[in-house]
Amino acid sequence: MIGLSPMKLALLSDLHANLQALTACLADAHARGATHHAFLGDLVGYGADPGPVVDIVMRMVNQGAWALKGNHDAAAVNPDPTNRRADHVGGVWSHSQLVHASAVDPARWSYITRPSEAAESMTAAQAQQATHVFCGHVHEQRLFYTGATGRTMAFEPTAGVALPVPAHRQWLATIGSVGQPRDGRPEAGYAILDVTTLQLTFVRVPYDHRAAAAAILKAGLPSFNAMRLAIGQ
Repeated sequence: MIGLSPMKLALLSDLHANLQALTACLADAHARGATHHAFLGDLVGYGADPGPVVDIVMRMVNQGAWALKGNHDAAAVNPDPTNRRADHVGGVWSHSQLVHASAVDPARWSYITRPSEAAESMTAAQAQQATHVFCGHVHEQRLFYTGATGRTMAFEPTAGVALPVPAHRQWLATIGSVGQPRDGRPEAGYAILDVTTLQLTFVRVPYDHRAAAAAILKAGLPSFNAMRLAIGQ
């Protein structure tokens, strides 16, 4: 549960070894007054810089940030060399680049793209007296909430606009992807929660995606991983 002390929490997910995007998002979060950081998984996979990205995150964890393990992180720790899918190749390659990982394997990696899926997740959170749920994995920014009738609805946020998320309702936000957005836009995505005012701001940050793509190609990773950065897919 998030404490009541004044704080702005930067929520970052799906970094996918994209050093350029991570650096840009952290600088943007600092400029917006972020005091705390939470990394919601998939630090590696797809991109060319798993080592530097993990180093940054672990350094911030040592300073008080939170970090979770995602499915690509699990693949990097326990790679299957027989799986030649492009999304898994990055995990196998990352395994050879990393020297440390420690987390508990989750039971499953489920996507939340529909109100019914969000409702299920919010119900599980409510059992633990949590009113707000934040997750990544889907690489898109969306806000789900329970209306006055109890029905779960979806809202498409506008970047940079602070949205009230009061505690008398249930909320679930998919915060987007730092390293590989999939909504047709190349800008990196993350969110900031103002815990004091209970306002959530979805953010998009331009970054040098061409340099990130060039690093992917130089590393010998699938060319599709590089191409998709420019088109947000």
